[in-house]
Amino acid sequence: MPAGILAYPITFLVSDTIAEVYGRKTTTKVIWVGFATSLLMVVIIYIARISPSAVFWENQEAFDAILGSVPRIVLASMVAYLVSQHHDVVAFHLWKNYTKGKHLWLRNNASTMISQAFDTGLFVTIAFIGTLDSTILVNMILTQYALKILIAIVDTPLVYFLVSYVRRLEKNGPYEQVSKRL
Repeated sequence: MPAGILAYPITFLVSDTIAEVYGRKTTTKVIWVGFATSLLMVVIIYIARISPSAVFWENQEAFDAILGSVPRIVLASMVAYLVSQHHDVVAFHLWKNYTKGKHLWLRNNASTMISQAFDTGLFVTIAFIGTLDSTILVNMILTQYALKILIAIVDTPLVYFLVSYVRRLEKNGPYEQVSKRL
């Protein structure tokens, strides 16, 4: 399993929390900021790779191997992020309207599970189609998706905690006021 499988589901946890507290418009802005930040990171890493290394540096090949993402994998990641995160926000609010604002667990899990299917399918397909046997691709998609579903179910109590925590902070006033009291 790639390490991103453990880290990436956190973005759905965060976006669902933001969507619950601040709404669709704010969450969409946060998604675009995340995307822009990722693009900036790609540009900075690219510049670092093409810049001359220090005269004492002897590990440029290792640096390139670790940080030199294949453009296709970066593209796959960016496309999967945009599609799945935007779907998650739309689905979350459709479920919120359907449940009349109740059953956060259902909104969180239903929107995330479907969005994770888009994310996993798009990423694996774009990144690896034509380089791996189709059976391996299907197995990668199913295995990664299963783990993401498990993480989505397990993180449900954390969504409730974060929503409650953020709402308490909001009732106490702007962040600057709250941080002064801490």
